[in-house]
Amino acid sequence: MINLTAPKFWYNKNIITYLLLPFSFIYRVIVVLRKLYYRIFTSQKFSVPIIVVGNITVGGTGKTPLVIYLAKLLKNKGYNPGIISRGYGGKSNNYPLLVTSESKVGEVGDEALLIARRTKCPIVVDPKKTVAANTLLSNASCNVIISDDGLQHYALTRDIEIAVVDAELGFGNEFCLPAGPLREPLPRLQQVDFVVKNHNMSLRDDDGYGMILEPVVFYNLKNPEIIKTIDEFRSLCFAQKPAIHAVAGIGNPKRFFQTLCQLGFNAIEHPFPDHYSFHAVDFSFNYERNEIVIMTEKDAVKCDTIANEENENCWCLKIEAKLSDKFNTQVLDKLHKIRAKYISPA
Repeated sequence: MINLTAPKFWYNKNIITYLLLPFSFIYRVIVVLRKLYYRIFTSQKFSVPIIVVGNITVGGTGKTPLVIYLAKLLKNKGYNPGIISRGYGGKSNNYPLLVTSESKVGEVGDEALLIARRTKCPIVVDPKKTVAANTLLSNASCNVIISDDGLQHYALTRDIEIAVVDAELGFGNEFCLPAGPLREPLPRLQQVDFVVKNHNMSLRDDDGYGMILEPVVFYNLKNPEIIKTIDEFRSLCFAQKPAIHAVAGIGNPKRFFQTLCQLGFNAIEHPFPDHYSFHAVDFSFNYERNEIVIMTEKDAVKCDTIANEENENCWCLKIEAKLSDKFNTQVLDKLHKIRAKYISPA
């Protein structure tokens, strides 16, 4: 599978690729110098452990579902996690911003709002991760911070690094920007603590740690308390026989459409750019009230006002990240050992 939103030459080697290679070399030099600078001079240390979840490629690889998974895992084990994010897709005149379930998606971004609603953890967005972390610690009782993205944000110190890799897309032509999709060279993966391979359906841990995004339920946007299992929702659609529209404004809309197809839904596809800001006119295809619209969770947080009385058949497919017990155990063990260093003797 190819990321349809990325340049095609990122996934092969042609004349454009080789023409851009000198710029990739310059980019790699800048990456090395920048990393060295922050390591020597300005990285700020914090009073709690920092877990960074990021990637080395441009585009979405599944970081947000993993952040949600980690936050819930830590809460279940007695930790009080807080989360920091850049708030990509949101714009505000004032940063940092504390995110709540009622925050405006146009200010905090779709991913941060989704994380806040799914985890109920304190979360702060700011383009500068160090500012976000300081604000979080000043406003919440956190004993561990999860950074949504930030593997290349070296101003932020980190205790655990988790790199998420798309097992299907891979690394394209394996060149750094702009000749290829890599933010950092492939050897960077040897330096992180955990490599999580999204869409690794076997969940095997012999080569990195597998992760799958499992469809769980459908819920109604206008009335989120209306929840249906996959089978119940399939029966509803087959009984009413409406037209089904699939809407996706994510990094790879095709993957969402394929998921719906695998679940038995023959949907009319409506792809949009990643982090797209939806308006009512974007749903003008849905003239008949008995037609059904299905979207991702990331898109759903941007469509609260669109799911009004005139459009009661907007539904969202909720997914859950699933990882192995081995991954859980090793992350928790590593965090436990690291956190002991932050706790002063009584």
